Amino acid sequence: MAQRPTNWLDEIGIAAENLRDSAGGMFTPTIRLGVTGLSRAGKTIFITSLVHNLIAGTRMPLFGAMAEGRLIGAQLAEQPDDQVPRFAYEKHLEDLTGPDPQWPASTSRVAELRLTLRYQSASWLGAMTGPRAVHLDIVDYPGEWLLDLPLLTKNYAEWSAEALGLARNPPRLKLAGDWLKAVESADPQAEATDTAAEGLAAAFTGYLRACRADEHGLSTLPPGRFLMPGEMEGSPALTFCPLPEPDETPRSNTLYAMMERRYEAYKRHVVKPFFRDHFARLDRQIVLVDALSALNAGPAAVRDLETALTDILRCFRVGDSNPISQLLTRRIDRILFAATKADLLHHTSHDRLEALLGRLVDDAAKRAKFSGARTEAIALSSVRATREGTVKHEGETLPCIIGRPRQGEELEGHTYDGKEEIAFFPGDLPQNPESLFQAAEAVSALKFLRFRPPVRDARTSPLPHIRLDRATEFLLGDRLK
Repeated sequence: MAQRPTNWLDEIGIAAENLRDSAGGMFTPTIRLGVTGLSRAGKTIFITSLVHNLIAGTRMPLFGAMAEGRLIGAQLAEQPDDQVPRFAYEKHLEDLTGPDPQWPASTSRVAELRLTLRYQSASWLGAMTGPRAVHLDIVDYPGEWLLDLPLLTKNYAEWSAEALGLARNPPRLKLAGDWLKAVESADPQAEATDTAAEGLAAAFTGYLRACRADEHGLSTLPPGRFLMPGEMEGSPALTFCPLPEPDETPRSNTLYAMMERRYEAYKRHVVKPFFRDHFARLDRQIVLVDALSALNAGPAAVRDLETALTDILRCFRVGDSNPISQLLTRRIDRILFAATKADLLHHTSHDRLEALLGRLVDDAAKRAKFSGARTEAIALSSVRATREGTVKHEGETLPCIIGRPRQGEELEGHTYDGKEEIAFFPGDLPQNPESLFQAAEAVSALKFLRFRPPVRDARTSPLPHIRLDRATEFLLGDRLK
């Protein structure tokens, strides 16, 4: 039977943290913004660009407080949580704006950053009381860890059956071959040994890594810490894998019982603290989705991405929020779904990218709206790496993008060195996104290259973006009225 994500002790801990947050924000209110997304969706780039553009006061016409001249300024503030590492904003900005710009390293741990915004209220009464301030606490966490949240509602037997079922279906079957052979040769009722558990866990981890590779682009890959173990590498809590449930109740010293204990320990010591200390304290959420990489990998990857997003979003605590209810129970009242890397497409296809994203998150968005949360889907590029142009091909003028492909990117047998600039037509997304879930030919006509960041000096020119202002207005605009 499915389990609840939290028990009454967890809820007491969550309420205590919310009371602490409320006390700290008695004089300056706080918005806690969660930045989530699966691996390589661009979380680090989004946060860096958002903070930089707010501090620089760049032109953001769709962000009301800035467009109306009411945003007085933004500055970095002291880290709010002493036990959480600070998001390395300065280092990431340097990576993006140096003489040889590079994309920042992916998120490898939970990190946080506080930005204080000063603004003038739009109301007559607010204008009479003078400028106001609000803290924006941005919480960043590895995409791989998101995959663990659905485990909170599943016991070991349920998760094992689900994982084994997935592995035995295309396109995972070939990738899971070695691990499935190891599982078939193992006896769940045999006496447990660390050597057997380590061998099975290593084979399972190899399978997950193969699924995540670019050419396969699969997304439903829990447990997330198996792909990014950090300081827990080699611990018993990360040394387990799915096993078929025995016909008879296993004894406590069997391999199956050991795996079950370690699975529960993983949820107790890794997943629940992550959910309790970070997820349950959020007010707003942006979910970044790398739909183009899934398209590169084919329809199976697109369908798998839909499954992963649906599972993840079931775990969010969503609903209408007010100052009274926030004292004990925070709810996410706005969720923005953002298809990243929109700069890899000509702007004439952005509406189709948004339609694809809407199709991917349709079920999750409906549930969020039913609970009282507002949702929106947009195509976004936090840092624009390309510019637009046209090319002639067989007498036809095609809209294209222009930029420098990353070193190692390949197209039609040519490997790019990271310095060459090209004009590139990636193909047109179909008007009906449903075809991308079903027809291989609809996807095979598309190809998306990854490009290097633009050469730009942020000291004299802000980081270019696509619809970052629209995203900011949805996430923050109503709190700066």
